[in-house]
Amino acid sequence: MKRHIATAALAALLLPGLAHADIFEKVGTFGGQFLKISVGARGAGMGGAYVAMADEATSVFWNAAGIARLDPDKSQLSLNHATWPAELSFEQVGYVFHMKRIPGAFAVHARALTMAPMEVTTAFQPTGTGQTFDAGMLAAGVTYARSFTDKFSAGLTANMIHTGLADLSQQTFSVDLGTLYDVGAAGMKIGMAIQNIGSQEKFIDREARIPSIFRVGTSATLLGGADSRLVGSFEFSHPPDNSERVNVGAEYSFRKYLFLRGGYAFNYDSEGVAGGVGFHFPVSVAGMADMDYSYTDMLDLGSSQRLSLRFSF
Repeated sequence: MKRHIATAALAALLLPGLAHADIFEKVGTFGGQFLKISVGARGAGMGGAYVAMADEATSVFWNAAGIARLDPDKSQLSLNHATWPAELSFEQVGYVFHMKRIPGAFAVHARALTMAPMEVTTAFQPTGTGQTFDAGMLAAGVTYARSFTDKFSAGLTANMIHTGLADLSQQTFSVDLGTLYDVGAAGMKIGMAIQNIGSQEKFIDREARIPSIFRVGTSATLLGGADSRLVGSFEFSHPPDNSERVNVGAEYSFRKYLFLRGGYAFNYDSEGVAGGVGFHFPVSVAGMADMDYSYTDMLDLGSSQRLSLRFSF
C-alpha cells in the first residue's frame, strides 16, 4: 500500500514537469521567426486579434481571403513600418489590384527585417577591421483571393523567403491559405488561416523548419449606432514551437473617420497589452487614405511601435 502511495506521489510531482516540457520542448528549434511579426498598425493595435477582421491590404499577412472584400473598382497601396527590439527595423509594402475579366483580387507584397551594418571584429582586431557586415530577412509573395458567395471568400499566398548574413544566404518557399465567412448576424465573421506551409530552410550546414501557424477567430459588432460602432474580436492560434495563444481586441469607430483600438495577447513570451489610433481621410476627389499608429508592450524587451499608411484609389 505504501509503495502505491509513494508511486502516486512521485507521478504527481513528475507529470506537471513533463507536461511543461512537452509545451516548450520545441522552442528555438524553428527558423524563419521573422515570419511571425505582425504586419500593420491596425491589426497590431487590436492585440493581434485580426484574422476575422482583415479586409484591407495587410490581409496578405493575416488572412489572404481578406483582400477579396476590397472594392473591385479600386486598388489599394499599403506601407507599413515597425520598430523592433535590438534596434531592428521591420518594413512591409503591399499592393492590391483587380484585373478585368478575371474575378477576384490580386496582390503583390514584400516584408523585411533589417539591421544597421555592424563592424567586423576578429581575435587579433577586437576593435574592428574597418569592414562591415549586415544581416536581414526578406519575404516576397503574390496573393489571389476570391469571393465565392456574398458570405464566403478564400485566398492563397505564395512566398519566397530569403535569409542573409554577411556573404551567406539561403532561400526557401512557403504557402498561406485563408478563408473568411460572414455569419449574417450582428456583423459576425469567422476567419481561418494557415501560414507558412513550406519546406525546411538550410543555413550553412544546419536545417530548420519554418513555423507553420494555424489561426482561427471571430469578430462581431458589439455596439452600433448612426455615428459610431464598436467591434470585438477573438483569435486562437497554434504555433508549432510554443503553447497555444489567445488574442482579444476591439475597435471603436466614430463616423468612419476616427478609430480607437486596444487588445491583449495572452500566453506570449514577449507581447502583452496593445493599443492604437487611426484616421480615415480624403486625399483626392476619388482617393481615400488611412493612417494608423499602434503601440505594443513587449514586456522585458521594451516595446514596438508601428505606423501604417494605406491609399485607396
